[in-house]
Amino acid sequence: MKCNIGKTDRTLRAIVGIAVIIVGVIFNSWFGIIGIVLLATALFRFCPAYLPFSIDTSKNDDGSSCGGGGCGCGR
Repeated sequence: MKCNIGKTDRTLRAIVGIAVIIVGVIFNSWFGIIGIVLLATALFRFCPAYLPFSIDTSKNDDGSSCGGGGCGCGR
């Protein structure tokens, strides 16, 4: 997997993911699963939905964005 999520994208995904999980728990809704997906993509720095559109928000980051995160991008 090549990293395709930059720092800003990753931060926003993590914040929104946590918020959606909390809302899902508060309202006892399955909606919280979407938050888990957002949180997972932030953690792994890879979004499969970006692949068909060739979106790469990490290309504007310096080389430290992946810093040994296990995504295999070699940065």
